[in-house]
Formats: sequence, structure tokens, C-alpha cells
Amino acid sequence: MIYDIDHLTAYSYEAPVTSASLALRLTPRATLSQRCLSHRIRIAPDPERAASHRDFYGNIVDLVSIDIPHTELHIRSTARVEVTPRPELAGPDCPWEEIGAAALANRDLSAAGPSHFMFASPRIALSREVTRYARESFGRGRGIVDACTDLMTRIRADFAYKPQTTQVSTAIADAFAQRAGVCQDFAQIMIGGLRGLGLPAAYVSGYLRTVPPPGKKRLQGADATHAWVSVWAGVENGWIGLDPTNAILAGTDHITLAVGRDFSDVSPVYGVFVGSGENQLKVAVDVIPVEAI
Repeated sequence: MIYDIDHLTAYSYEAPVTSASLALRLTPRATLSQRCLSHRIRIAPDPERAASHRDFYGNIVDLVSIDIPHTELHIRSTARVEVTPRPELAGPDCPWEEIGAAALANRDLSAAGPSHFMFASPRIALSREVTRYARESFGRGRGIVDACTDLMTRIRADFAYKPQTTQVSTAIADAFAQRAGVCQDFAQIMIGGLRGLGLPAAYVSGYLRTVPPPGKKRLQGADATHAWVSVWAGVENGWIGLDPTNAILAGTDHITLAVGRDFSDVSPVYGVFVGSGENQLKVAVDVIPVEAI
């Protein structure tokens, strides 16, 4: 499937902002099943300085600085992306205990290795309650993909999707206690539970297609950036995407932007603004299929 993506982030300020320094992770990643055909970022006011690099996890980061006073800031990212079905598992669905042991023994310290995604991270603290909840899906000898699929299905059933009930800074313990939140909360709860069991799990930010195929329900989280989970299923099978917000495996409806330990590693727009007064934020996303492959 080929998609056209239009992602607008708009800030308005009560008083003029004198400067802004931004880090943008808005370029769709290249993966085994995804190819970015074109991409452009437009910023108003025009930045005085701009540079790009890849962070440790392979995400493209655009660094921009705006040094003129402004009361509005618009960041528009447009892209055309090709997404193909992920290949079937290359090997058997190994027992989750074996995956945990293999992750501990793995010596791959690159971004693709499991070591960086096994422990607590800035926004994902390990919790006995969350680990205990996840443990119910991990019976003795159960396959890692089968167990993770059961866990994401339970999260979808047990938690209510309620925008405005949590913030970016909401701890997973709080979202878990209230049994409600948005895609970020569901992803980070699932990741916290998996890491508590000694299993590597990464946080993925991206998009969902806005218009569903005929006869299919519209997915939760399709009006903004989305979040899901990538689980390490062993050297042979690699990383598998699971979407606990919708209880589905990540597939051709999912477009990946960035991968990291948690939201702090993948925030699409992060920055420092020099100014005072209140501000308002508007985010609008359209992901439109233009061609079936």
C-alpha cells in the first residue's frame, strides 16, 4: 500500500515567543516492510539554522532554530510511504522463557539488539502491579508471539480509550490504576509489563491509515500520531509489532516514524521556547491510501 501523509503541528502563543529550538522526528523510517518515497518539512516562521542527523536508534532527527519573535508556529510534514506486509515468522514461536534467556545472553549492542529495551527507561518505570497483570498471559512454555498477542488483547478489553484523561507526562502506574488512557499509555503499560518479565520491548511512534478499507472499522488513534509496541522474538524472528490500542498485529495500516525505549526517545516535536504566557497546540493528521501494491 502507498500512502500520502499530511501531519500539521500548530502552536499559537498568548505573547510573542522570542526564539525556539526544535528537534523533529517526523521522517518515516526505512524498515523491512516500509519505504519512504518522498518527504518534506515546512516550518513557518522559517528557521535560521537547520541540520539533520540519525540518533542512536536510527531515527532521522531534524534540528531547527528560530530566532525571530513570533506568535504562531506551524510545522507541516508531508510524505509518501510504501508499506508492504511483514514477512511470516522465519522460525518457530519460541517459548517466552527461552526468549528472555536469549536476550540476556545476546551480545548485540547495536540499536537492533535487545539489550537497550529490557530495563526501566525515563518514562517507563517497572511496577509489580503491571508485571503481575502481564504475567497472566505468560503461561509456562507459551510462545512469545502467542503470549504477547494475548496480553495486547487483554489490554484492549480491560482499558478504556479516553482522550484527555492522561497527559504526555502521565506515569504508567497512574494510567494502569485508572484503566484508561490513549495509545501512548497502552503501549507503555504493555512495554512495562514485558520488561518486568525480562522481555525486550520497544516503543514505536507512527501513524494509522485514516480511511479504513471497505467493511472494516476505523482504528482508534487514526486522527493523530499513534503508538504501539515492538517485541523481540529472538534472533531468527526479530522484532514483531503489536498494537494494544486496537488489539491487532502492526501491519500495512501502520506507518512507522521512530523507535525508542519510550516516548522520550521518539517525540515527533520536542523543543525549548523562550517566552511567557499561555499557548495552544493543535495537531492534525491525515493518512490517505493512494495506491494498492
